[in-house]
Amino acid sequence: MLPTFTEQQIRLLVSWKPKDKFQERLHLLTLFLLDTGCRISEALTLHVSELNLENLLVTLDGKGRKQRVVPFSFELRKAIVRYCKESNRAVDHLLFANGTQTKLGRRNVLRDVKLLCRRLGFNPPGRTLHAFRHTFAVNYLRRGGSVFHLQKVLGHSTLEMTRRYANLVTADLQAVHERISLLSGVK
Repeated sequence: MLPTFTEQQIRLLVSWKPKDKFQERLHLLTLFLLDTGCRISEALTLHVSELNLENLLVTLDGKGRKQRVVPFSFELRKAIVRYCKESNRAVDHLLFANGTQTKLGRRNVLRDVKLLCRRLGFNPPGRTLHAFRHTFAVNYLRRGGSVFHLQKVLGHSTLEMTRRYANLVTADLQAVHERISLLSGVK
């Protein structure tokens, strides 16, 4: 099983109220990772200009310099707009930049996310930053998303790679079977 955040941990991360501009950036980053399923490297190199706020789409630069367009929620849009106004993000700026307007370091982000998890009262999952991607993928499928759409959103060239993320727990399989079983509801 790939490490993921639990529903309770997701609720804590989403409802957390940041107290300063650094925490606001971290909060937006966690929301962005949870809502788009993108890789941390894709988020950290994202420019404001690559966000289409009107159509709720983001253009990501993935592995192998392959670009893809990924949808995001209206809730994330509200958080992005608020953050960009409060931090004076220009169109040509990185969305998640440090004080000198350069790219955040992956290790610093990892440290900050792990500290945040502990402050919120839980131990971060293994492969913490990639766990956001796993969490997105598993929940996408649990909520009825297609594995083919998930493949496109995650930017995988093969369905085999996507299937690794689609490793659902036994309880998920039991719930689906109960819903689709030909014997359910027959008396």
